[in-house]
Amino acid sequence: MITGPPAIPPRARIPLWTLGAFGFVVAVVLGLRYAGSSHTAGLDALVLPVVDRVEGPLWYLATAIDFAGEPVGAVVVIALFGWLCLRHRRQRIAILMVAASGVTVALTTGLKPLFGRLIHGEFLSYPSGHTAFAVTVATVVGLLVVDVRGLGPVGGASVLVGLIAFAGLAMGWAEVALGAHYPTDTFGGFGFAVAVVPVVGWAVDRFTRPA
Repeated sequence: MITGPPAIPPRARIPLWTLGAFGFVVAVVLGLRYAGSSHTAGLDALVLPVVDRVEGPLWYLATAIDFAGEPVGAVVVIALFGWLCLRHRRQRIAILMVAASGVTVALTTGLKPLFGRLIHGEFLSYPSGHTAFAVTVATVVGLLVVDVRGLGPVGGASVLVGLIAFAGLAMGWAEVALGAHYPTDTFGGFGFAVAVVPVVGWAVDRFTRPA
C-alpha cells in the first residue's frame, strides 16, 4: 500500500502549474516557429556562436553532463534520486520521478518527427530530450526538497525555480556546446518538461489514494 504525502505538495501546486502552463505555451510556440527548418535564426543566431563547439576541459564537462541524459546515465540518475525519495518516505514522489521521466522522454521523442526540425542536415532536434529529462528530474527533486523541508510558498517557489533553472541551463549548455542541439531546442525541452510534471503528479496522486 502506498502511503505518505502527495507527489505534489499543496504549497507547490500553484507555482508548479503556473510554470507548467507558461512552459507549455513557450515550447509549442517555438516548435511551430522552427518546424521544418534546418538553419539558425533569431535567438539561435545570437546564442550559438558564443556557446557552440567548446574544447579542452569544457568539452569533458559538457560530455559528462550529457551522459546524465543518455540511457545508462538516466537510469543511474533516476535510481539515485528515486532512492533518495524512498529514504525520506516519499513514495509518491519516487513514483513521480520514474513516471514523469518516462513520459517526458516518450513525449519529446514522439514530438521530434512532428516538428521536423533538423540539425546537421539529417538529425531531428526539437525539442531536446536531454534537457527535458534533466529539467524533469530537477523539478521532482525540487518537490522533494519543498516537502521534506516544509518550505513556505515563497521559499518553496524559489527552491523549485532555482533547481529547474540550474538543471535546464547546465544540460542546455552541454547540448548546444556539443553541437547536438540549437539553443531553442533546449528551451522547448525545458518547456515540455515543466508541463509534464504537474500533470503526471496529479495522476499519481489521483490513482494512489487509499480505497
